[in-house]
Amino acid sequence: MKQKGESLLLTIVLAPNFSRRIAEVKSNERRKALEEILYTLVVQKFMDANISLIPSITPDPSGRVDSWPDDDGKLQQLHSDEAYEMIQNHLALILGNRVGDLTSVAQISKLRVGQVYAASVMYGYFLKRVDQRFQLEKTMKILPNTAEEENSLHQTIIDGARPGSGEDPSQVMSHPEVSTWPGGGISPGGFGYGIKATRLRNYVMSFDGETLQRCATIRSKEAVNIIEKHTEALFGRPEIVITPEGAIDSSKDENIKISFGGLKRLVLEAVTYGSFLWDIESYVDSRYHFVLN
Repeated sequence: MKQKGESLLLTIVLAPNFSRRIAEVKSNERRKALEEILYTLVVQKFMDANISLIPSITPDPSGRVDSWPDDDGKLQQLHSDEAYEMIQNHLALILGNRVGDLTSVAQISKLRVGQVYAASVMYGYFLKRVDQRFQLEKTMKILPNTAEEENSLHQTIIDGARPGSGEDPSQVMSHPEVSTWPGGGISPGGFGYGIKATRLRNYVMSFDGETLQRCATIRSKEAVNIIEKHTEALFGRPEIVITPEGAIDSSKDENIKISFGGLKRLVLEAVTYGSFLWDIESYVDSRYHFVLN
């Protein structure tokens, strides 16, 4: 009788923890399955467009990493005219005065290029979100009358994109339009080089702060994880060491040889990846309802 009582007491004590653990396992399995579905469908969209994704960044015998095919034209056709004008501004921000000199080769920090790629994926996600809204309002003829805006969009978009409420702060990814890429040969023209006013850019400038923050937010942790994993598959996991002074020790960072044309191709693919990710996330969420906001 005593043994049965102890067993019952043990069951009462352990049951809540056991049930919580089962729920956690199911939640993790569901998240993993959703990530696999999202990733597969994004890759399928590239295949449908007859575009090969850039493989893992590995130097050829000459030390170059950009031996992939030139699909710039195909990538451009996947965006609206207004969105591509914004992409050109994004390229001008990254390449600076090298926009017209795409054959030159430079040695650039692999970590920096990986950061640019991940940020450009996020920029493509943001851009597709606002362009979708812009195209709808244009079709309905309810676009606001936006004046030419001199202040740079890159200084206005809210810094940060938290995937839903209550997420781990380590998952926050800063928006590329408020980031610069110092060092490593990127954007030698300086911050904001070549940025031009466009109709879509002016439309975005008309947003209030809350709307802008919402549009600059990655909506699900699954999408954030995909961006991180895909970037890591391309560039590897960076060895980041923090010095006692709190600075980043880049002594283990690898430099890669890449043309500015190759860098442009990387950025175009990344922006398109983010655009596809927005579409696929919305499509899958309509069936599985995993997006938090």
